[in-house]
Amino acid sequence: MVWRRRRRDWEDEWDRFFEDIFGRFSFFDEIAERMMKDIEEIMRRAESGEIRPIVRGFSIRIGPDGKPEIREFGTKPEIKERGIEERKPLVDVIETDDEVQVIAEMPGVNKDDIELNATERSLEIKAEGENRKYYEVVDLPTEVEPDSAKARYNNGVLEVVLRKKRPKERGKKIKIE
Repeated sequence: MVWRRRRRDWEDEWDRFFEDIFGRFSFFDEIAERMMKDIEEIMRRAESGEIRPIVRGFSIRIGPDGKPEIREFGTKPEIKERGIEERKPLVDVIETDDEVQVIAEMPGVNKDDIELNATERSLEIKAEGENRKYYEVVDLPTEVEPDSAKARYNNGVLEVVLRKKRPKERGKKIKIE
């Protein structure tokens, strides 16, 4: 035995109503077709190099003090005004007891394209590949020893490890006889 649900007259009326409405608005098809043509044109222009994509984003994490830290990454806003194709890499800074680790996502460049410059309080990252440029100055959470920096670049991810600067001793304790 097959059970069938009996339709009510008003359900049939609603079906006819919506078919009638959408039948009258065939211009939705025209709008969708125009949108697809516009997208195809943008893709064609991007592939030919006539226009460059704009990539923007942000990351949020909770800092050691419990406050949220918001970092931007992607194409810098000046791209339209000055024609700069520079991007800010997505950067994460991890602090341990002895070192500060900076991780930057920079796909599309080679190891030889990357230039790093470290000071006691910041790390400057520059990269200029065939198709992409990256630039960022990362403020470090504590003073580091720039000479201790070690860097690796693999699969589009740059990792820089810097040893924390040790506080200078304030003298020598003298034992009283």
